[in-house]
Amino acid sequence: MTDQTASTGLWRGLGLRQKQVVWAWAFLALPILFYALIRFYPTGEAFYLSTTNWNLLSKPAFIGLANFRRLLADPVFWQVFRNTVLYLVIGTPVSLLLSFTVAYHLDRVRLLHGFIRALYFLPFLTTAAAMAWVWRWFYQPVPIGLINDALAALGFPQQPFLRSTTQSLPSVLAPAIWAGLGFQVVIFLAGLRAIPTTYYEAARIDGVSNWTILTRITLPLLRPTIVFLVVFSSIGFLRIFDQVYNMTTNDPGGPLNSTKPLVLMIYQTAFSSFDMGYAAAQTVVLFLALLCVSLVQLRLLRDR
Repeated sequence: MTDQTASTGLWRGLGLRQKQVVWAWAFLALPILFYALIRFYPTGEAFYLSTTNWNLLSKPAFIGLANFRRLLADPVFWQVFRNTVLYLVIGTPVSLLLSFTVAYHLDRVRLLHGFIRALYFLPFLTTAAAMAWVWRWFYQPVPIGLINDALAALGFPQQPFLRSTTQSLPSVLAPAIWAGLGFQVVIFLAGLRAIPTTYYEAARIDGVSNWTILTRITLPLLRPTIVFLVVFSSIGFLRIFDQVYNMTTNDPGGPLNSTKPLVLMIYQTAFSSFDMGYAAAQTVVLFLALLCVSLVQLRLLRDR
């Protein structure tokens, strides 16, 4: 009874601001605990497993940084890392340029605007596996593949696409860009609609050209939207998996690992080779890459 009285007296002694802080932390405690259990603990466990040799059947044996030294000497890892970087540096700017171009012109369309926007957004809602298999059918040789049929009808030689070490990565990247285009278009449209029209009206009264309006008004005011989409798209391309796995089922990763990303290598190392320690080391590398992208985002937002 004394403890209850003391706690009641302590609560009554708090000011309104202090009570608000206590209630805020009370409501945040459960989500924070849940987030720590599903995010921080697995992350720490992955760092620990990356220093062990574990095949799921025996206890993990601590081996220090041997897995990371193995990574540095593994030519397959460097090929996969190069592929992942290519997905990032090609996919992100191309997807952003296409989506902004579509959104910029779609923003000026009034007739059937909602219908056209829904058509662009539809691929984002499509199951990645189903979409990958459809594109895989597109890339098949004559007479099955739609693209090669069109090339043959125009008198061009058919292309190997997924069976080529040089064409396979762009062939996988194309549906990945197409799938995310609708989401980026919608976000760009929201950013364009948020820009006050008074800026454009003042610019047109002064006789400013459309190109100057685009580069001096539209793009600077879209910077928060662009930063968000750059980071969101970069993380998506760094974690690309579904398109690669489903489009190269017979040879996961493409010929000579030409399309294999880091996530697919982690999956194969963990669940095909059962080398969990080595897979955890690859996961740490992916985590550090994603962390660098996040830090760039924070830096850009701080500059803003």
